[in-house]
Amino acid sequence: MLKIKSSQKFFTEDEVSGLTGICRDHLRDLSQSRHLGSMARAAEAVGVQAQRMLFTSSDLMILAVLFPRCEH
Repeated sequence: MLKIKSSQKFFTEDEVSGLTGICRDHLRDLSQSRHLGSMARAAEAVGVQAQRMLFTSSDLMILAVLFPRCEH
């Protein structure tokens, strides 16, 4: 069972990976193949645009229930 704040609307890849136990590589593959999460552009400190995945609480619950934790 996952416990999250009800006020938190979006979760980063790192947060989802930590909560679900799915490594970032598998998480990215799953999100692209299952159309979960969304790409967001986050400004880095040096001004370069980086892409990050953002997930809703619904995406998080789907990942937690349907996909097993990574063993590596």
